[in-house]
Amino acid sequence: MVEHFLIGLASIIILGIGSQWLAWRLHLPSILLLLLMGFLAGPVTNFLQPDMLFGDLLVPFISIAVALILFEGGLSLRITELRETSRVVMILVSMGALVTWGIGAFAAHSLLGLDGKLAILLGAILVVTGPTVIGPLLRYVRPTRQVASILKWEGIVIDPIGAVVALLAYETLLVTEAQSASLAALLMLLKTILFGTLIGVLGAGVLIVLFKRYWVPDFLQETVTLMVVIGAHVGSGLLQEESGLLAVTLMGVLLANQKSVSVVHIVEFKENLRVLLISSLFILLAARLKLEYLTDLGWNSVIFLIILMMIARPLAVLISTLRSKLSWSERAFLMWVAPRGIVAASVVSIFALRLVEVGYLQATQLVPLTFLVIVGTVAVYGLTARPVAKLLGVAQLHPQGVLFMGAHPWAREIAQVLQDKGYRVRLVDTNWECISAARMAGLPVHYGSAISEDSLDRLDLNGIGRLLALTPNDEANSLAALHFAEVFGREELYQLAPAANPMETISEFTPLHLRGRFLFSTGATYQALSELKAQGAVIKTTTLTDSFDFAAYQQQYGASAIPLFLIGQDGSLRIFTVDGGLTPEKGQVVISMVIEPDSPPRPEAG
Repeated sequence: MVEHFLIGLASIIILGIGSQWLAWRLHLPSILLLLLMGFLAGPVTNFLQPDMLFGDLLVPFISIAVALILFEGGLSLRITELRETSRVVMILVSMGALVTWGIGAFAAHSLLGLDGKLAILLGAILVVTGPTVIGPLLRYVRPTRQVASILKWEGIVIDPIGAVVALLAYETLLVTEAQSASLAALLMLLKTILFGTLIGVLGAGVLIVLFKRYWVPDFLQETVTLMVVIGAHVGSGLLQEESGLLAVTLMGVLLANQKSVSVVHIVEFKENLRVLLISSLFILLAARLKLEYLTDLGWNSVIFLIILMMIARPLAVLISTLRSKLSWSERAFLMWVAPRGIVAASVVSIFALRLVEVGYLQATQLVPLTFLVIVGTVAVYGLTARPVAKLLGVAQLHPQGVLFMGAHPWAREIAQVLQDKGYRVRLVDTNWECISAARMAGLPVHYGSAISEDSLDRLDLNGIGRLLALTPNDEANSLAALHFAEVFGREELYQLAPAANPMETISEFTPLHLRGRFLFSTGATYQALSELKAQGAVIKTTTLTDSFDFAAYQQQYGASAIPLFLIGQDGSLRIFTVDGGLTPEKGQVVISMVIEPDSPPRPEAG
């Protein structure tokens, strides 16, 4: 028996994380592989049976996992992101949610024959989208900044709202008199807002005080935060059912936007935890499906799904984006993306079971219908979101642009060459003279610190896919690499090699996980490159041919030449680094810092 439980738990983690990794390798939406693996492990083979494995602990586990995911989502919500999109987000999670609720309820009643109250409950449950599905989809598609901000805020904020609305609809089912139902719903709403807000503010305040006064050591801060979040979720839920989701979401938002203590390390910990939780939850979600669920669903159920996707969502977005500055391409993409996820599945499972117990036999249809919507929306949006975003011109599939930290003369010259080659660039510096010179040269700039707390919100990173930290301060370069790790990923973080130090080797300068990849070559320090420029070096582009290959290039320009970038025939921009890996070939373009030889260059060199 022990081995059975051990194998089951191990399978969930292996299948979940393995699916995430395989999806990354195959460039597929991770949600699709997670659902597929869970479906194969559950209803197809009966290898994994979550209800038997967890028993009565399954629903509490899902509840706590969703709370942690929502808290992590709240940590990613910066109020400054709403400068341009706050109106759209607010209408989308209020009026837009009402539109989706109304159309869903009407379709469920008229098309599926559900009792009116059950139809209202199903419509409320299907309002939510959620970070469990929106987050992975955004990382896969990489839409433009405004679109990503709207979808992220909607997905996180709508979850507690949808759960509360569903709870109100559920409670009114249990009250026979209309007047009593209205009063009960109003009282429940007020209690949910009151307790959720109170516990959320209290939880955030406790953490801020503990960290600000150094009452918690660094190595315990992540786990203490975990403890407080779980405690707030459960405590708020005991005071008022489903208010815990509101409490933890608000906690995350408050912690993310306060200035008293740093929560960067907590954000990183929660991001790693989120990947594990999302992977596990989707495996459990798919494994709990039963084949008879699908066989019991008719064509009316498919039409119901189509109505939600093709009528309810577009109409909700259309109403929410009226008089906004969004382009029609951005609006069209918002109309097309609204996958449902874990919250809808967990809420419907609980409510359906309780309603059947009190005599609502039709409630057995709620679970298969909700799962159909979840699987259908995830499959359709997961497979089509990327090509649709690309077609509409709102995707940053493989952004080739470069963010320069440092706008000194030779950094400006490198940026100018890249911009002339058609790549987006942006230079960040705290030196006003350097910023002014870059702006006069026609280069996009940002005056301020790249490692300030609000830099990620203030910087326009559309089309930017990597960081080059080129300042003379090695520690600042490393801090910048850490700061932008969430945005670009470790593979696309680059910094200059550190200044020579006889007491340490280059590999001992800073641990790999605390810095970016070292640029160009071991000796390409800030001082060395500046001295090379002072000797008359220029930034040069050279097209390699059969008669002038890379060996000939090296022979002509000598050891002083420092290759910087390599442009492939497909237009991809790659960077020379200390860890190597680039072999220039015919047809590619090498961008380098060279001192021109006395003899004139070969005709093939550009």
